[in-house]
Amino acid sequence: MVAAKEHFYMTPEEYLEWEEQQPLKYEYMDGEVYVMSDNTLPHNTIALNLACTLKSHLKTKGGKVLICGAKVQVSETGPYHYPDVVVSCDERDKKAINFLQYPCLIIEVLSPCTEGFDRGKKFRNYRQIETLREYVLVSAEQKLIESFRINDKGVWELYSFSENETLKLESIDFNCSVELIYEDVILTDENE
Repeated sequence: MVAAKEHFYMTPEEYLEWEEQQPLKYEYMDGEVYVMSDNTLPHNTIALNLACTLKSHLKTKGGKVLICGAKVQVSETGPYHYPDVVVSCDERDKKAINFLQYPCLIIEVLSPCTEGFDRGKKFRNYRQIETLREYVLVSAEQKLIESFRINDKGVWELYSFSENETLKLESIDFNCSVELIYEDVILTDENE
């Protein structure tokens, strides 16, 4: 979630050292840092529902599920992002402390101020990760989940799931109802 840009250039090494000293989380792209925005309660509830369900599913399979504060390194020179939910089943990430490098699944919960970035530049950045098999965008305004999956030819294909459907995440062989992801969520369009 990019909210405000700090105006100074940093190397990836300077960013990693500097961010450890900050009270807030910052994403890093092209030498610049971006403070993470605050999330709404629906946003947090959706991310928590996803993380809990995925963690339960992967418990016996050895996958690592992390939420919001887990940083992902796209490459050694950046960028660095904080997805809402990230899954890695790669042995190289099992002992990671500061960031994951080999995720197979990344999930972003959309908000009006970040949707364009999540669909655009952030997705372009994530596609550089060789282990990434699925990128999922979850609406916080309506019951709609979009999954982008890479096929055998290296082409990203879109699959949409809405109310009363079953969400299928092939990257981790996972199925659940869309309703479960939106459990206890008051959608923003329901408030109007």
